[in-house]
Order: sequence, then structure tokens, then C-alpha cells
Amino acid sequence: MDDLIETADWADVPAARLFERYREPRKAPVFWNETLDGLLSHRSVRAYLPDPVPAGTVELLVGAAQSAASSSNLQPWSVIAVEDTARKARLAALAGNQKQILDAPLFLLWIVDHHRLTSIGEAIGTPANALHFLESFLLGAVDTSLAAQNAVVALESIGLGSCYIGGIRNKPAEVAAELGLPPQSFALFGLTVGYPDPARPAAVKPRLPQDAVLFRERYGAAASPPAIAAYDRRLRSFQREQHLPERDWSDQATQRVRGAESIAGRDALRAVLHGLGFRLD
Repeated sequence: MDDLIETADWADVPAARLFERYREPRKAPVFWNETLDGLLSHRSVRAYLPDPVPAGTVELLVGAAQSAASSSNLQPWSVIAVEDTARKARLAALAGNQKQILDAPLFLLWIVDHHRLTSIGEAIGTPANALHFLESFLLGAVDTSLAAQNAVVALESIGLGSCYIGGIRNKPAEVAAELGLPPQSFALFGLTVGYPDPARPAAVKPRLPQDAVLFRERYGAAASPPAIAAYDRRLRSFQREQHLPERDWSDQATQRVRGAESIAGRDALRAVLHGLGFRLD
């Protein structure tokens, strides 16, 4: 597919990008530009060159992150940039020993941060009692995610790659201690960042067909078995090309949500969050 993209006229690139994403022919889009090209080309990068990111890059990414939407402009998040090799190794061990954390020159930890608002309230004599509700934690998680994804779009536009690390939630209390987090703050996920290793290129992973996720006016019928079976075949083709173990998405996804034993200790997350100062009323 990449050969086609490199040799095609610009008018052919949209069809190529959409085929990469869905592994099925699709109608040419009405509009196309470099932003859309970058978004549809997204892939998770797990192999990095050792080169550090240039000075000023972190600040640029944070600027992009802070340009994301924020509910009521509360901005209830922070980000911690980790480059120290020993600290990355300790965080990798807490996150399931994911090698890309060690290989990436930069590891960003995205924090749901209610501590800042609580401290401001204490300083001016206004209690921040609404932060105790589940809605406020959900708001913080949403805002943090929006900010991080803005950073991902920005970093990809300057030739960097990244991979989200949800495993940072495997041991939240230990991660909080490693990062020196104050009460009412929580590492939602990590993000490895660096220059992709061209010797081990990442590919665009196909997604579910739009018929499975797009409804109009009201929620429709669940994706038909033939549509899911077709997606299973496309994902197996991708796995084969990437020399990965072949496994149907439907089996992989349902096994991932089958029970508490399948989520790496995160079934205890509510209790851990209470210990970190989140009431979740």
C-alpha cells in the first residue's frame, strides 16, 4: 500500500489512505488535505531510534495539548515528561514490562489533576466540593484524553511517533509514588514518544467498518455477524503481514472484557482511586 501512496498522484492518496484504514474499497472523500492525511495515517509506534527529541519539543506538544477543548475551561490535567532511563525502567516494570517505554527517549505521563483546583479553592476560601463527584473525575479523564490526542496529532506532524500505555493503570498507587503525585491526582495513561525506527516500521491497523460504529438519528442494530466476520478476516491479514499471531478481533475483544481476571488488576481501580483522594460520590 505504501508503494501505491508514494507513486500515486495526490488525488489518489485519499483512496489509498482509506483503504489502509479499512482494507476495503471506499468512495473518494469529498474533501482532502494534509490534516486528514495525517489523521488517517495514524499508527502506534513501538520501535524507536535512540535519538532524543529536540529541545523545545515537549513545550510545543504541551502547547498543542492545551489548545484542546476543556470543559468549563477547568483544565483539570497535568503532564509529566520522563526522560531518565532508570525512572523509565521502573515505570515500565509497573506497566507490564512494555519494552517501548525503555526504548522511547521520552515518556509522557498524563495526569487527571484535581489537586490544583483544590489548592486554588483553599487559597481563596472556596471549597472545591464538586470535585468529589464521579462526574468531575469523568470530566478530568475526558479533558486529559483530549489534550493527549492533540499532542499526538502535533507530534506526528513533525515526524515523531507515539504509543499510548494504558498499562500505567495496572499499579496506580505505585506509579503515583514514583511520580510524586499529590492527593487527588492520577496517572490516566502514558505516551511513549520518539522518532520511529525505519528498520521496524509500524503499519496502519484496520478498524471496524463504519457500518458498525456510525448511526444516524438513533442507535441502530448491532453490527451484523457477516460484517464482523469480514473484519476478523481483514485483521488476520494485517496480523499475517506484520508477523503477529493470527487471532480474530471478535475473540480477542471479548476475551479482553470477559471478567476481572482479564484487566490486569484494574478491577480494584475504584478502591485505589479512593486511596489517592478521589471520592467518586
